[in-house]
Parts: sequence; C-alpha cells; structure tokens
Amino acid sequence: MADPAPTVADPKRRLGSLAMIWRFAIRYPRQLTVALLALATTSAVTGSFPYPIRSMIDHGFAGRGDLSHINRVFAELAGLVVILALGTAVRFYFVSWLGERVVADIRVAVQRNLLRLAPRFFEENRPAEIASRLTSDTAQIEAAVGTTVSVALRNTLTGIVSTVTMFVLAPKLAGTLLIAIPVIVLPIVLLGRRVRGFSRASQDRIAEIGAMAVETLGAMKIVQAFGQERRESERFAQAVDRGFAAARRRIRIRAVMTALVILLLFGAITGLLWSTVADVAAGRLTGGSLTGFLVAAMFVGGSFGALTEVYGDLLRAAGAAERLSELLNEHADIAAPAHPRALPEPARGELMFSHVEFRYPTRPDAPALRDFSLHVAPGETVAVVGPSGAGKSTLFQLIQRFYDPQAGTIRLDGVPLPEADPAAIRKRIAMVPQDTVLFASSARDNLRYGRWEASDAELWAAAEAANAAEFLRALPQGLDTFLGEGGARLSGGQRQRVAIARAILRDSPVLLLDEATSALDAESERLVQQALDRLMARRTTLVIAHRLATVRAAGRIIVMDEGRIVEEGTHASLLARSGLYARLASLQFSEAA
Repeated sequence: MADPAPTVADPKRRLGSLAMIWRFAIRYPRQLTVALLALATTSAVTGSFPYPIRSMIDHGFAGRGDLSHINRVFAELAGLVVILALGTAVRFYFVSWLGERVVADIRVAVQRNLLRLAPRFFEENRPAEIASRLTSDTAQIEAAVGTTVSVALRNTLTGIVSTVTMFVLAPKLAGTLLIAIPVIVLPIVLLGRRVRGFSRASQDRIAEIGAMAVETLGAMKIVQAFGQERRESERFAQAVDRGFAAARRRIRIRAVMTALVILLLFGAITGLLWSTVADVAAGRLTGGSLTGFLVAAMFVGGSFGALTEVYGDLLRAAGAAERLSELLNEHADIAAPAHPRALPEPARGELMFSHVEFRYPTRPDAPALRDFSLHVAPGETVAVVGPSGAGKSTLFQLIQRFYDPQAGTIRLDGVPLPEADPAAIRKRIAMVPQDTVLFASSARDNLRYGRWEASDAELWAAAEAANAAEFLRALPQGLDTFLGEGGARLSGGQRQRVAIARAILRDSPVLLLDEATSALDAESERLVQQALDRLMARRTTLVIAHRLATVRAAGRIIVMDEGRIVEEGTHASLLARSGLYARLASLQFSEAA
C-alpha cells in the first residue's frame, strides 16, 4: 500500500489529491466565504501600501512641506494597518477552524470506510500503518488547510495586487520584470515535482516508523522475555534513519529551489533598479513612484519567496491527501446488495454449506475448503475438530460473511449469504473467539458490545451465567472499572468469561464457539460449561474444539482435514472407527494421562 520509491505523480493526480481536501472544506460555505473574504481584504490592503508611501515621499519629503497632506497620508496608513490587523485575525480564526474541522471530518470518513472493509484488506495492509495515516497524514493536511493553503493564497493574491501596483507606478519597469517571471517560475515547477516525490517517500517512512513503534510496544512482554530489546532498538533506529534520509533529500531539493528563486527574483529587481537610475535623474520617474515600486516589488519578491517555501508543504499535503484518498476510495469486498433479501422471521438458525470451495486471497494456491458440504439443523450442536490448518476457523469466517467462497453456496435460514445484508447476517450470530478481544474501556462497555442497549440487570444476568459476576463486582469501580489495553487488568480466564457473557447477552440464534473454555481453570470451566449448555440448548451451535474432551457430549462431531469432512459421528462411534479422530483422541488423552 505504501510506495517506497519517490515516484512522481502526474499533475492531474496531484490536483486530484488536493481536491479531496477541497471537497471536505466546501461543506462549510459560511466559514469558507468569511475566510476567503478576509484573505482577499488583507492581500488588497497589503498591496495598497505603496500608494500612500509614494504620496508621502513626493509631497512630504520633496520640499513641498504640505503638512495637512502628510497627516492625511499617515491617517490612511493607520487605517490600512487597522484593517490589516482585523482582517488577519478573522482570517486566522476561520482558516484555523476550517483546518481542524476538515481534518476531523477526514478522520471520521476514513475510519467509517475502514469499518466497512473485509478482513482481507487488513491481512494485506498493516493496521499500524493505517493508524499512522490517520495521525501523521491528517496532521499534514491540518497544517496545509490551517496554515499552508492560507499562506499560499495570501501570497498569491498579494503578489497579484502588488504586480498591478507596480504597473500603475512604473509600467516600463514592471513590464521588464514580467518578462523575467517565466524564468523564475520554471524552476519552481521542475523542482516542485521532485519535491513531491520525495515528500511521498518521506511520509511513507514516517508511517513505517509509527507502525513499527505500535507493533513493538504492543508486544513488549515478548520483546523483553526473549531479550530482544537491543535488536528492536536497532531496527527502530534504522527505520528512523531511513525516514531522516528521505526527509533530507526533500529538504535539500527545497533549499536549492528556494535559493534559486530568490536569487533570480531579487537579482532581476536589482538589475532593473540599476537601469532605472537614469529615469529618476532625468525626471521621467519621481522618487515617490520609484520608492512605491520598490515596496511593491519587495511584496512581490516576498510573496514568490514564501510560495517557494510553502509549495513544498503543499506537495507534502498532496502526498498525505493521496494516501488518505486511497483509504477513502477503498471499496468493501463484502457489501450489502442493492436490494438485500430479508432473512425470514422468526429466526431458525439453520446453516447450509453446499459444495463450497474457498481460498484465502493471501494464499490463492492453498485451498482452505474443498467441495465442502454441511447441514446444521436449527437448534443442533455440531463440534468441529481436526488438525491445525484443516479449515475449522474458515467455517466461522464464511458463516459471518467476512469472505465469500469462490464456488458453492452458504445459506442462513435458507437465504444465500450474498443476497442478504451482512449486518443482518451478523446480527443473528454470537461469537466467542479463542483469542479474546477486549477493548480499552470499562467492563460495562465491553459487556454491552453484545447488545449496546442492555440494562444493568441484563448485564449482571449475563455475567452470572458466564461465572463472571464475582470478579466483576470485586473490581474497584465495578462495571465502570477501566479494563486497560486489551483487558490487561484481567487474567486470561477472566477475559474469556467476559467474552462469553458478551455472547450470552447478544442472545442470537446461531452461536459460534472457538474453544470458548480453553483459558479457564477446572472449576470455572465447569460452571461456564453449564451455562453454555443451557445457552446452546436453544440455539444452533458450532463448536471448534482443539481439546477433544470438551466435545465428548456433542450430538454430532465432524472431523476435518485439508478442507474436507473426513469423518462424522458421535464421540463413541468415531473412536470405534480408528480413524483420524481416534488418533487425535489417543494422542490427547494419553498426554493428559
């Protein structure tokens, strides 16, 4: 997803990236209009300063001594200063407001689109890098909208107004200077393209640094347990050095561009003034006009010099906008059809796999399921066992429609999954994963993930059923206790019981259990298994079992190997066949003994 090389995008793509920012900004026409009016006002005022200066010199310092005229000129200057101060304050407020608001909207839009994407996207792209885009790249855009764009527009308008002023005060000088402008602009365009390429590379390196930091800090216990602190420190330092090298290339090009433009611009102005001395001496040009022209030329030179400074920042913002546009424009592989088919009511919880073929997008040469067919009747409990890589977890992924199979059909209550709304499908499913996922929030919010509108009484009932109520009541603030990152304040068994309570609270007709009691001690496992037995009695339940002792009482056990069902039956009948199940059972039970 990230482009490691400092490639140069074509101008249309570059403008298109900045257009994304504009699309968010025009949602606020009032603030945008006020900001632009203030910007135009301050630029016009700045470009008007040479006129009173010309009048002051010609009428006040040229031996005429008209005091009233001088007073009027200084009054005009004071008025311009007041207008400039007020306009600048208004411009700063509204431009800064737009910068913050646009960045907030972009972050929300990107996050909303990310939540629609299938797991495939996050398998192919590092979540830590995506998070970096939401922070570092949006910071670039915030700086661009809140400062860089304002500075660029202000200097562009000031340069235009000052150029007009130069033509009014000294047309011959201004015309000569105008001829030199293409010579000045051409290096900006040529070097600017290179700056943008290096800016994109620099942003990629920053994202890499952020992703690496998140990954390492999230696995700090493993890093320290295996004594890899030095290696991780060196790896991070290398990433930082790559970021510095990319930034140094960008800075070098910008420095050359700035020096060249200032040299050409002010060199041209100096040369023109040198040639104008004769006109002043001969009286063809007044001292006030020449001074006013000089002031206007300084404004033009300063404006162009500032543009060379902010041009690189604009290009960096364009690179950031391009990277965020990639996330905004990413389409969900799994989406609701235009006219989704409603699932029948009341829900039955019937599941049907018919000749399903599936390969993960990241592993297209390794079939996860091969001609897989399975019917699970409403209210039936089916245990799924088999060696690692047999395709057990794939069943859960497909049932929840995180992926679509390449062939065959999966039906829920008789409706093919691609014809239904994925949200409606998942609403009928409760899931307890083997690797418990808890959020850095309160115990209450983690429980309510099962059903957000649940009352406290319902939360405690679910906790009681999952044998979680006792330790939840013992927490310092009860259900309002912050559980830490990933539920770090709870033990593994406690985290799993919270996940089970969450699934109980969801009260869905289909229950998916991925070794839901694996992290519990013997006493807790007994209590939770009793609760699960009561819960499963009224629901269609699929249980992935790595420990065969947990599925002895299952009404039906399917044994998978290499994406196929190779055996099916009860615990006793499968043991009698002396097949794969019997071998797995023999290994586990002998190890347990």
